[in-house]
Amino acid sequence: MTTRTSFDTDIRRVAHLLADAAREAILPHFRGSALLAENKLDTGFDPVTIADKAAEHAMRDILRRERPDDAILGEEFGQQEGQSGLTWVLDPIDGTRGFISGTPTWGVLIAVSDLQGPFYGIIDQPYIGERFEGAPDGAGMSGPAGPRALVTRPPRDLSEAVVFTTFPEVGADSDRAGFHAVAARARLTRYGMDCYAYALLAAGQVDLVIEAGLAPYDIQAPIAVVQAAGGIVTDWQGAPAHLGGRALAAANPEIHAQALEILRGY
Repeated sequence: MTTRTSFDTDIRRVAHLLADAAREAILPHFRGSALLAENKLDTGFDPVTIADKAAEHAMRDILRRERPDDAILGEEFGQQEGQSGLTWVLDPIDGTRGFISGTPTWGVLIAVSDLQGPFYGIIDQPYIGERFEGAPDGAGMSGPAGPRALVTRPPRDLSEAVVFTTFPEVGADSDRAGFHAVAARARLTRYGMDCYAYALLAAGQVDLVIEAGLAPYDIQAPIAVVQAAGGIVTDWQGAPAHLGGRALAAANPEIHAQALEILRGY
């Protein structure tokens, strides 16, 4: 059985096959004038497009061929059981609201998880051509500027920190209050980043990403990438975050501790 302590490089090979297939399925639809979005909710707005579904279909087809014993959890088509002890956690387009708006902050999320959570992940931004990878043997990225290692920012005080989230409202009222309590202490706050926020955290550009209302497929690939780059990801009480809900991703334990001290009150 493959686990985090016996990393099988075949996982990396297959993961990149999935990311390549998702790019091919998605890019013809991005910024297309004929793109239509269905709403998955009766109240509110949670869009899904033909690109989301096509990308997840393409990735599942590869997994059925290359990794038939592994389980799959995907945003669009749910859970498929396996026998290996590993689960591929797929979000074909994280940030569909951004996707249908034409902003390049969305991404393809691919994670491989065992009972302890994710130990391998990819955040792929097809339009920009950047791919961020986290594995037990380290973190790196590829893109137009060439490959490089990923290393998170060194410690600094919260008053000097850059904080990202996706939605200004964050989640419920208590979620919003907690986020803004941290943001009020930081130097700079930016919104609307989707999964690209975690990629920039891993790349050493920002200090904190704070979110709530997440599903497992929203957070497992970012956890793997951020932690492989030297960061830390927990929930707002310091517990594991891979099952979703609230997430606090930090560049280092020191800035994580400062933010966590505030968020624990919410």
